[in-house]
Amino acid sequence: MEVNIHEAKTHLSRLLQRVAGGEEVTIARAGVPVARLVAVETKKKTRPLGMDRGKVWVADDFDAPLPDDILKLFYGGELPKIERPKLRRKKRK
Repeated sequence: MEVNIHEAKTHLSRLLQRVAGGEEVTIARAGVPVARLVAVETKKKTRPLGMDRGKVWVADDFDAPLPDDILKLFYGGELPKIERPKLRRKKRK
């Protein structure tokens, strides 16, 4: 798409939306192209694998149940009574 300088100044935000959508806009003075609007290519930085090796550890019991005194803090002082659902067996025909 080609536009003149006055049109580019008047509709810059619209032109930038089109450029962000992948279109290229040429700005011309008296029909002679003087500039080109194109989207900026962002370079993705790659992180090296293992860069935090030795800095992070996971305890052996990280997924163990919490002690009752800590659980009580989450529930405001009392542990809720948990009822287990009753299993129903299908009747055979």
